[in-house]
Amino acid sequence: IRRQVIDDNLRHAFPDRPADERRELARAMWEHLFLFVAEVAHVPRKIHETNWRDYVRLRNADVLVGALLSERPTLVVSAHFGNFELAGYVMGIFGFPTHTVARTLDNPDLDGFLNRFRSRTGQHIVPKKGGYDQIVSVLVSGGTMTLLADQYAGSKGCWVDFFGRPASTHKAIALLSLSNDAPVVVGAARRIGGPLRYEMSIEGVADPRSTAPEASGVRPLTQWYTCKLEALIRRSPEQYWWLHRRWKEGAARSGRRRRAPSIFD
Repeated sequence: IRRQVIDDNLRHAFPDRPADERRELARAMWEHLFLFVAEVAHVPRKIHETNWRDYVRLRNADVLVGALLSERPTLVVSAHFGNFELAGYVMGIFGFPTHTVARTLDNPDLDGFLNRFRSRTGQHIVPKKGGYDQIVSVLVSGGTMTLLADQYAGSKGCWVDFFGRPASTHKAIALLSLSNDAPVVVGAARRIGGPLRYEMSIEGVADPRSTAPEASGVRPLTQWYTCKLEALIRRSPEQYWWLHRRWKEGAARSGRRRRAPSIFD
């Protein structure tokens, strides 16, 4: 499945690795994905309020808790990496239900299963298509939005560096942060052992009130969180979904300022 896409992505991301190592990395990715699916099915039975420490280790949790306890809105950004479904589930166990942007799946049975799983601990799903007003409402009320920020945004996206290649990235996260005074928190749940053994970590926070370079505009902020995600993926590359067409040929980078397609269309 998408063998050519996976091989091309790995060849560009890790040009110094020989072909046999890239094939092994692709095999390990599929092993992780199959285990990911099985874990989602078992999480509601296995992990709950009294035993989550048996499965999940926290790193820099004080940063996330501080952001979530603030009266300001928060944008939690991650990637198709580790077990992002488990991360949302566990945040609900901690007492921090979130709103998550998600595409409605073509298979209604699978879509219903995932949404029932997500809602078990209070996670609210905002449809990727037509959900912009709801997202703004959540942020205006001081709520928390979680988004996966690693997919191709079309020829009009914000072009930033990702694994040494220009990658079209959606502007919406940076625009929402800057226009709603919402810090961007980059985090993930990374597998650190066998089934259902994860470390939830915060990789960084960008505050629009800060004078730091990353808070100076849409492009710097988009590049900042993309770099954070890349560093996370490089630590455990087998846990990333390399089957996505993250880089697409023929999408020429332009110097003209053009409106980016919204991730919520």
